[in-house]
Amino acid sequence: MKEPSRQARWERRTQAPLLVLAVAFALAYAVPIVAPDASPQVHRACTHAEWVVWGAFAVDYLVRLGLSADRKLFVRTHWLDLAAVVLPLVQPLRLLRLVATLMLVGRRARMAPQIRLTTYVAGAVVGLLMFGSLAVLSVERDAPDGNIKNLGDAVWWSFTTMTTVGYGDHSPTTGLGRVLAVGLMLSGIALLGVVTANIAAWFIARFERDDRVELAQTAAITALAEEVRALRAEVALLHGPAGAPAREDHTGGPEEQDRERAPDRERDRDPDRDQSAVVTASAPTP
Repeated sequence: MKEPSRQARWERRTQAPLLVLAVAFALAYAVPIVAPDASPQVHRACTHAEWVVWGAFAVDYLVRLGLSADRKLFVRTHWLDLAAVVLPLVQPLRLLRLVATLMLVGRRARMAPQIRLTTYVAGAVVGLLMFGSLAVLSVERDAPDGNIKNLGDAVWWSFTTMTTVGYGDHSPTTGLGRVLAVGLMLSGIALLGVVTANIAAWFIARFERDDRVELAQTAAITALAEEVRALRAEVALLHGPAGAPAREDHTGGPEEQDRERAPDRERDRDPDRDQSAVVTASAPTP
């Protein structure tokens, strides 16, 4: 069995801690938005927690890059991780720290073999709904013409946007809010496509399994028919040519055969008696 690489061992060991940090990031991001009247110390603590989590993901990326056998290939195949780590350094794109954490957690979650596609899609839907609501609320609440003023309105808007329904009763008015709306629309369409493809793949796999069972049964019936034909041919050979009557056996049973052979055995035991009988039979009658 091939031994896992150092990079694979590192990813396996750090998966659970990074998921815990992602949950901490979600809480630190949500508290200032849900409770804007919280004390400045709470806001500072949440901001520090966000940067600590981002730093942990950045360190994880650098360590995996150092443990990779081919670093150029690692950068080409993990460009989303690199973008998620680098983009939050740009201060005007502070909200991308949220997107960065989501991308990194999602990528690490896909590496776990025990997480199936359905679970990942469900988690992605819940995560996008929650973080999309928080993000649009943070940028639209203080907008002069904004109509998303509380968490309920934000969640409703996120749900209708992800499902591409778009009632229009709530909509973003700021540029960043509209960028978030486009992202949610595209994410909703992509997740719907993944769910549809997953369901279609399940039906196809089911039909293929039924076809394999039917083919196996047909092959078994065909083999059984061949055996029956072979047995019939052997029986026909044992009974001679087709239409010829079977030979009758006139030898009789064992007792009848013993009676037929008794005179021969008597002659073999008394040959003088047979000779006298011959002489007597040949003598002239007086």
